[in-house]
Amino acid sequence: MRVARLHAAGDLRLTDEPDPVPGPGESLVRVSAVGLCGSDLHWWTEGAIGDAVLTRPVVPGHEFGGVVIGGELDGRLVAVDPAIPCGGCEQCLEGNRNLCPRVKFAGHASLDGPMRELITWPTDRMYPLPDGFTGADAAVLEPLGVALHAVDLAHLRPAATVAVVGLGPIGLLALQVARASGATRVVGVDPLAHRAAAALRYGAASAAAPAELATASARADLLGGHGEADVVIETAGTDDAVALCVRLARPGARVMLAGIPDDDRTAFPAGEARRKGLTLVMVRRMKETYPRAIALVRQGLVDVRSLVTATYPLDEAAAAFAAGAARGGLKVVVEPNRA
Repeated sequence: MRVARLHAAGDLRLTDEPDPVPGPGESLVRVSAVGLCGSDLHWWTEGAIGDAVLTRPVVPGHEFGGVVIGGELDGRLVAVDPAIPCGGCEQCLEGNRNLCPRVKFAGHASLDGPMRELITWPTDRMYPLPDGFTGADAAVLEPLGVALHAVDLAHLRPAATVAVVGLGPIGLLALQVARASGATRVVGVDPLAHRAAAALRYGAASAAAPAELATASARADLLGGHGEADVVIETAGTDDAVALCVRLARPGARVMLAGIPDDDRTAFPAGEARRKGLTLVMVRRMKETYPRAIALVRQGLVDVRSLVTATYPLDEAAAAFAAGAARGGLKVVVEPNRA
């Protein structure tokens, strides 16, 4: 099978490797689509993400779906959960498997990801999809799960006002989930005009660039009322974005920090956050959200398909990474078995 391995920042090489053989409790999957996440782009541009550093040539990717070959799910298109928690630690037993300290995660450390033609994976981490779903749809269910987890942690109440700062794929999905969860006004903020336009297509009441929100009147135009939101979701990973979230939050609001900063540090205006009594919550991947994510897509409440703005075959995976890093579109997908 053909495999893409990342050797260093910007150094992605295609190789031929033996086909994998599933072990006990595993299934073999012909990979249909691999979405490029912001964290994958950190690996591509920096050779690291947070405090984790690339130490060996790794097969990247973690947003993926494919068709099962053999076994109980033979022939089924599945979405694949990229996290394999240990199942026995305190966090797992408490129902917080996304916080498992021994979790194995696709495309990270010693566990190769799905940017290859075939992969074996635990069958119980696979979710068969209804008719009508595509491989790319399956891949986008993972970032949808992260967005859904962020909204869960926000304790969103019906008729809330929500601001999403950072309108990449997870931000745009969070915007849709917030609307589906009963928020009556959802707005988006991003410096890139095509992302702000996408937010409007997905139902945002308004969208703006951060530079347009320097005054109280501009924030009131965006959010209505006093220019403050009940919930703010940050997916940009920059200090400026977090500072804007603090500014946009009303007193007593919750601010969800889902972005990953380049230098593994986040700073924010502590005085303003303290005076407002804000709750700042860190978002760690997702919990067991796949069934709900599938239901949201099946019922037409969240659109994942139009988020995919570019697809590449495996032999053009390096170009896919470069396109994703340029941020010219929305979601970039690699299709390992595309001719």
